[in-house]
Amino acid sequence: MRREEDLQAVAAELERRWGGVDVVVNNAGVAGAGAIEDVTLDDWAWIIDINLLGVVRGCRVFTPVFKRQRGGQFINVASMAGLLDVPLMSSYNATKAAVVSLSETLQNELEPAGIRVSVVCPSFFRTNLNETMRATDPALVATVDRLLERGALPADVVIDRIFRGVEAGEFYVLPHPVGARAWRVKRLLSRGAYRAIVRNQYQRMRYSMTRPRPEG
Repeated sequence: MRREEDLQAVAAELERRWGGVDVVVNNAGVAGAGAIEDVTLDDWAWIIDINLLGVVRGCRVFTPVFKRQRGGQFINVASMAGLLDVPLMSSYNATKAAVVSLSETLQNELEPAGIRVSVVCPSFFRTNLNETMRATDPALVATVDRLLERGALPADVVIDRIFRGVEAGEFYVLPHPVGARAWRVKRLLSRGAYRAIVRNQYQRMRYSMTRPRPEG
């Protein structure tokens, strides 16, 4: 996802072998965490290059393929972090919000060419995201690991809900009901009321970071 020439080679091979491609899933992603004053610009560049520009490259390369075949489907994987502003994850939140905005723009731009776009915004579930996570505080890594471990849905259920959402023609695909409700609450409440909820969650997160993990 960081080398456009590699994606071009994949697109050319798919056209040669199969005559095109029906669905492109832009899913590669990494995580970063830390206070705004602590996260380095190098770490910002790293996460932007993968989380945002990786999706941009995938859409740039495969849009001409879709246009030649007069149709196709992009599935861009963002995150609930792109819709809900969780403290201490500004770089991750910003890249995922950018993927949402990019997808919204491309839905308008590509629809006349018969190209469909969906953006997927899952909440926490067990993945290997924390294995490459860059954080300014090891406690942040442990907190994210706990959140991933406690995810309410296993990966296969999340995948099935994404498949069914895309099949139904949904643009925003929110596989976690709790996340979907939180987004609706954010859109309905005043900024002040919503921030009160976020502050409470932030305090709980800070407590979770300072609480020792059980052994064994």
